[in-house]
Amino acid sequence: MTTRKPLASISATARFLPDNVLTNADLERMVDTSDAWIRERTGILERRIAPPEMGVVEMGKRAAQRALKKAGLTPDDVDVLIVTTATPDRLLPATACEIQAAIGASRGCYAYDLQAACTGFLYALSAAEGHIAAGQAETVLLVATEKMSVITNWEDRSSCILFGDGAGAVVVQPSRNGEGMLSSHHSSNGDLAPLLIRRAGGGALPLTPERLHNQEHMMEMSGPEIFKAAVKSMAGAGRKVMKDAGVTADDIDILVPHQANIRIIESTARYARIPMDRVFVNLQHYGNISSATIPVGLDEAIEGGRIGPGSVVLMTAFGAGLTWGATLVRW
Repeated sequence: MTTRKPLASISATARFLPDNVLTNADLERMVDTSDAWIRERTGILERRIAPPEMGVVEMGKRAAQRALKKAGLTPDDVDVLIVTTATPDRLLPATACEIQAAIGASRGCYAYDLQAACTGFLYALSAAEGHIAAGQAETVLLVATEKMSVITNWEDRSSCILFGDGAGAVVVQPSRNGEGMLSSHHSSNGDLAPLLIRRAGGGALPLTPERLHNQEHMMEMSGPEIFKAAVKSMAGAGRKVMKDAGVTADDIDILVPHQANIRIIESTARYARIPMDRVFVNLQHYGNISSATIPVGLDEAIEGGRIGPGSVVLMTAFGAGLTWGATLVRW
């Protein structure tokens, strides 16, 4: 395995999941579906739903505080705070600025949001690497926080079964001993944006009583088309970063993919030639929590002993936009 010298590495991970669990049995009482159908089509058994009073700022704050504690840092140590979310508590100001204030990092830190839907975490990881490579930061705090339940149409049985709420956070710092990000690849195709979209709620289609009644502010998704695009894009991005880093599938210790659907994960792993026993899966417990799926997965994989010093970790994601990407890391 030949790789370039890493410039930045993930020094700590953390997660926060709400306590409330929504099971497939619960969904059977809400829409025309069944536990067996959901399991077979998605692999999801349950998902977490945040209470009405808990937004993405609160969930992100808790994940951020835990990540800083694990890294042995204080809010004053943070140079840059990047937040990814498709479900901000409000459109102005940036969610990052609100989390900055919530954790007490307003002194000497600048904060901004990065929106790339489910791929947001990987996009932001490259942005964090760039800040460090440019000498702009020694410590970047990256928070992915999502309340997908508020943009889910709970009357649409094809999509409401998929999503949940939660947050993940990582601390990114300069590489010290050869660990860190080995290669990244990102892409997007705006021509396919209508496949996964919220049509109303922005400047083009402001909310009106009629649009609210028609659920135009909720997600609309073309499932079969998304499935095909997701597998092709995630597997392609994974092969690209492995090739760029001089790595083969045999060198990958664990694949941590975006947790959207078990069939997408299995197909992506197959095309990337990585057996499922080296793929991390937790969507059975949380469903799709958009950009938070990978940082939550990283934290759980570390906690479960599946990622440790020297592990070669491949991360792949796909989301609305359409956006996709992959990042290869040596832990």
